[in-house]
Amino acid sequence: MHEIDSKLHDVLMGVSTATLTTAMFKRGFKNIYIQNIRRMNPGPNMVGFAYTLRYIPSREDLDGLETFADQENPQRKGVEECPAGAVFVIDSREDASAASAGGILATRLSVRGCRGIVTDGGFRDAPEIAKMKMPAYHNRPSAPTNLTKHHAVGINEPIACGGVSVFPGDILVGDNEGVVVLPKHIASEVAQEAVEMTAFEDFVLECVQDGASTFGLYPPTDPKTEEKYLAWRKKNNR
Repeated sequence: MHEIDSKLHDVLMGVSTATLTTAMFKRGFKNIYIQNIRRMNPGPNMVGFAYTLRYIPSREDLDGLETFADQENPQRKGVEECPAGAVFVIDSREDASAASAGGILATRLSVRGCRGIVTDGGFRDAPEIAKMKMPAYHNRPSAPTNLTKHHAVGINEPIACGGVSVFPGDILVGDNEGVVVLPKHIASEVAQEAVEMTAFEDFVLECVQDGASTFGLYPPTDPKTEEKYLAWRKKNNR
């Protein structure tokens, strides 16, 4: 069972995907931000470990409505087995012409304690999903049933989502801008660096709002910047 340490979870709830992408770029990771998705219900950060579903193109002799009665159907089985604390991530091949899931399955995931749902395709029942507290990300609304375009073939295996590799157990962090995928083995060090980066960026933003130039400030090439920053941290208990 993949789990996220409570302290790490709390830290990641307070940092942005923009800051995390920079911290990861310093470590050589350039492709961790899921492309062409948007949050349906803005709110606090989403933090959870990846539990995945993979689709391939549907085929008429295999994908009739009767398949939903099969308890081994990977889409339905995945929803029923997705553990609390997970983010349900769907590889829809970036095809939003049919739904990846809908309001009933999203509600079931929420009731099971899922931390969020992400697809590089689209969701049906989008207005209802947008009212849920559980974070949800997709490309755009899509009313047609998944069977018209998607055949579910795998759960909790490596997938691609929005051009990014997602492995089961990876840590997903989402905010109102997007979703970042963090390999679990470096998530803690990245999170701690992101906290430090966030504090410095808050300092910089305050300086700029007060009229300061970014030269020498961001990046901090002026020796006086560090002195001012340390004083700011002490004053603001950061």
